[in-house]
Amino acid sequence: MNAPSPARPGGTHPGDTALAARLRREIDGEVLFDAASRGRYSTDASIYQIEPLGVVIPRTEEAARTALAIAMGERVPVLPRGAGSSQCGQTVGAALVIDDSKYLNRLLEVDAAERRAVVQPGVVLDALNAQLRLHGLWFPVDVSTSAQATLGGMAGNNSCGSRSIAYGNMVHNVLAIDALTAAGERWRFGPLHERAGPPAYLELVRRLGALYEREKAEIAGRFPAVQRKVAGYNLDHLGPPHANAAHLLVGSEGTLAYFERLHLKLAPLPAARALGVCHFPRFHTAMDLTQHIVKLGPTAVELVDRTMIGLARDIPAFGKTVEAFIRGAPDAILLVEFAGETSAEPQGKLRQLVQLMADLGLPGSVVEVTDAKQQKDVWEVRKAGLNIMMSMKGDGKPVSFIEDCAVPLEHLAEYTERLTQVFEKHGTRGTWYAHASVGCLHVRPVLDMRREGAKQMRAIAEEACALVRQYKGAYSGEHGDGLARSEWIAPLFGPRLTAALAEIKSWLDPRGLMNPGKIVSPPRMDDASLFRFKPGYRTIPLAAALDWTEWGGYDKAVEMCNNNGHCRKFDAGTMCPSYRATRDEQHVTRGRANTLRLALSGQLAFEDAKEAL
Repeated sequence: MNAPSPARPGGTHPGDTALAARLRREIDGEVLFDAASRGRYSTDASIYQIEPLGVVIPRTEEAARTALAIAMGERVPVLPRGAGSSQCGQTVGAALVIDDSKYLNRLLEVDAAERRAVVQPGVVLDALNAQLRLHGLWFPVDVSTSAQATLGGMAGNNSCGSRSIAYGNMVHNVLAIDALTAAGERWRFGPLHERAGPPAYLELVRRLGALYEREKAEIAGRFPAVQRKVAGYNLDHLGPPHANAAHLLVGSEGTLAYFERLHLKLAPLPAARALGVCHFPRFHTAMDLTQHIVKLGPTAVELVDRTMIGLARDIPAFGKTVEAFIRGAPDAILLVEFAGETSAEPQGKLRQLVQLMADLGLPGSVVEVTDAKQQKDVWEVRKAGLNIMMSMKGDGKPVSFIEDCAVPLEHLAEYTERLTQVFEKHGTRGTWYAHASVGCLHVRPVLDMRREGAKQMRAIAEEACALVRQYKGAYSGEHGDGLARSEWIAPLFGPRLTAALAEIKSWLDPRGLMNPGKIVSPPRMDDASLFRFKPGYRTIPLAAALDWTEWGGYDKAVEMCNNNGHCRKFDAGTMCPSYRATRDEQHVTRGRANTLRLALSGQLAFEDAKEAL
């Protein structure tokens, strides 16, 4: 069955006053249709920029339901959004944005005995874990953006985190989802064998079962045999041993339903951890030896390459940590963590790691970190990986589009070597870090998206896709599909499974109004009209009162914001307090940077920008 064509807003346009007026009358929430607000919600942490029709920030679940019903009735596309930290463009689109992060952020239930919790989609991971800690529990999908990532966004993306080798991805830790369909029905998506729910839901369950039986041979042949695979819909979770309709929604990027509540599986907090910082003289050696290190049963094996080490050393917040725990000038390091019920368990594993490295020809290459505070300091450097990488000055930046391909560990060294050759062929280089434990490395070619970057991006993406297919890996290993990778679902999944994804979309969203253009019927990933820096992008000459030479000018300093929302935080640290007080995107550092960038490039009138700032 062919997918429905993404609907165009019928009679609506960005800033539509009639739609805005109706929303203000009928919902309990904030309605933002002004130019500056739309501009701030037109980007996420990706290379894309698309102006939304407007933004709704519901105060209650009922308000969110009403906003969705109004949009569906008016044939207006809807885009659910949390922190807006997506790196592939999942949370930008010509739609009505429903932002859950400000008000719909509560922990509703905790069952400590059963290790379960129920949360609203806007709850931030760190805030959730702070509450769960009182019960000796945590939600272990510990993404690096834990200070700002919302659980709804993590579920929509099928996020993974550094410790997925031990705890799995979101799809392994979501038990059920209470969701609203495009038809306005509220269903609990859960285990298929339970057969509970209204007739329309039971009919969906029947169809899903039939589709799985029809396509299970194709699923077995096409789905990669790696843990990190988040492309398309999780068709492999429609049959045994998983068979859970909620797992269909996990990773669906808001294209099938709006998440109202998430039912989560929790884990006990580890009593003790130990960390080994393994040094390697060659990057290739680090990749080759990872397959041996994981046999020790670590909870994490994370890569940091020499580029990131060098950048981190020059950042005041991280320089002391780099000097304390990194010896000499390694080409790469692996952060290898062990956990246990007593301190003796992880420390024993750490000694095994030291011996293993010696046996592999690298004696004395492990710095042992057993102090909890020191471990936290080391992990903070790794968690800040994207921000550290994006601290490169100049027009060339590490660009996200092939940054989380995953391959089997036995091929990791060869894959990284060949992909490096692809970068060199196209006149660039890549920066590498992240999840060596599961063969999913974050690699970003350094490209200037204002000039030839888009052409280089296309060529690199095509060659990377071919490499991933050769090694039977996953082109989307963690950060989802969005605008950057949905195009590559068809060549990797083949025509039968691509049609199956569209068939499922047509069952739940027959008019194509739920986050159109993602996963099903996507645009080309290099459609320049969708870029943040579109062809002809220029900034208005400005006589600055201060000296911005170090940044290449005031406009270049403004453009340094990578939009991943690290500034949306409530923990300690230097930060303008206005966001912490208001929780408004307008007042977060990212929001101010976007407002300035839009004004400096002539996309926002100075009067609108002045009012917004």
